[in-house]
Amino acid sequence: MTENHTGKSSGLIDPACVDEQGRLTGFVHSTVANSAVDGPGMRFVLFVSGCHFRCLYCHNPDTIKKRNGRVMTADQVIEEIAEYASFLRFAGGLTISGGEPLLQADFVKEIFYLAKHDYNLHTALDTQGFLAGQLEDEWFEDVDLVLLDIKHIDPDKHLALTSKPVQPTLDFARRLSDMGKKVWIRYVLVPGYSDDYDDIEKLADFVASLNSVERVEVLPFHKMGENKWDELGYKYHLKDVQPPSPDLVKRVFTQFQARGLTAC
Repeated sequence: MTENHTGKSSGLIDPACVDEQGRLTGFVHSTVANSAVDGPGMRFVLFVSGCHFRCLYCHNPDTIKKRNGRVMTADQVIEEIAEYASFLRFAGGLTISGGEPLLQADFVKEIFYLAKHDYNLHTALDTQGFLAGQLEDEWFEDVDLVLLDIKHIDPDKHLALTSKPVQPTLDFARRLSDMGKKVWIRYVLVPGYSDDYDDIEKLADFVASLNSVERVEVLPFHKMGENKWDELGYKYHLKDVQPPSPDLVKRVFTQFQARGLTAC
C-alpha cells in the first residue's frame, strides 16, 4: 500500500450500493443494543463488515470480509435503532464500529444523519481513520465523537502489526484536532508488539499535541477472539502472547497521564 503526496491512503472507499428500489444498502455484521464500552453511556453499537487492515490481534476477524455481513438498507437499520431511541437519547447514543465503517462511507453517513436528525442521538464513529483522507469535512458533521484507533506510532511496527501504513491515521488525528472534533484515542496494548517504553512516549507526545482529545483508552490485549481465527482457517500469530500484566498497564497509564491526558 502506498501513499500519495497529500497523505491520503491509496485504499479505496467502496462505492455506494442501492437495492432494486433505489434504497441505500450496506453490509451489517451485527448489533449490540446495550454496550457500555463503546463511547459515553449506554450505546447501541452497529458493527458493519469489511476492513482493509489485517491486525494480528483482531478479535473480530469474521468482520474482515464485507460480504460476511447481511445486506440491510439504511432505513432498516434506523428502524432497529428507533426501538431504543427514547432510552438512548438520555442514556448514551449510537456508535458505528466494524470492521472499518469508513469502507462503507455512504451507508454509514446516511445512518448517522438519520440518527441525528430524526432521533437526536449522540453519535460516535469507531475508526482507524485510514480512509478518512478521501472524505470532506462535511462528512463528519453528524458525528459527535470519534473513537480513533491508533495501532502503533512507529511506521515499521504499525505496518508489521496491521499490514497498512500509519501516516493516514496520524493525518486524520491532526485533522480532527483542527476541526475541534471530540476524540477518544484507543490503543491496544500487546506485550512484545505495542508496549515499548519509548514508543509509548512518542505516542503520548503526539496525542498531547492534539487539541480535542478527551481521553485515552488503553485496551489490554486479550485472546477471546483466538477461536474465531481457527474457525475461519486463518493463522493466528499471537498464540503465545499473554495479556499484559497489571504493572505494565499501570506504567502505560502513567506515561499518558504525565502529559496531562486522561487515561483509562
